[in-house]
Amino acid sequence: MPSDFALKAMNTIHRSILTLSGGRLGWRAGGMPVLELITSGRKSGEPRAVMLTSPVQEDGKWIIVASRGGDDRHPAWYLNIQANPSVQVRLQGGALQSMTAAIASPAERSRLWDAVVATYPHYGTYQTKTDREIPLVVLTSTSPA
Repeated sequence: MPSDFALKAMNTIHRSILTLSGGRLGWRAGGMPVLELITSGRKSGEPRAVMLTSPVQEDGKWIIVASRGGDDRHPAWYLNIQANPSVQVRLQGGALQSMTAAIASPAERSRLWDAVVATYPHYGTYQTKTDREIPLVVLTSTSPA
């Protein structure tokens, strides 16, 4: 499983690509849109940013996968949203948007998981690597439409 150092290094490299390309590269990965998720640290309260892919979007909602590459531990960003579901999200290099992060209910997860693995089967492989059920998180804008 990826170490904390490896995950942080991948995020640093990803941000470098975005910066060096002037935001022209890095907003898609593995055929999926990439978003920047900013949570509040559950212990520190400090902002914590991570680049994530969103394999499914529906009705203006963005779905993200708390896979951590199939690790037995949840990603830190997931633990942060459990403590505080109010997040900031940057899409396609645009302005930060206020959103609420909600952990998908069992029924919602089942439906969404089928859609995720139908198009991106590597998430199914991640699930086989761990005994924990990999959560899906639904990001919903809190801004009026």
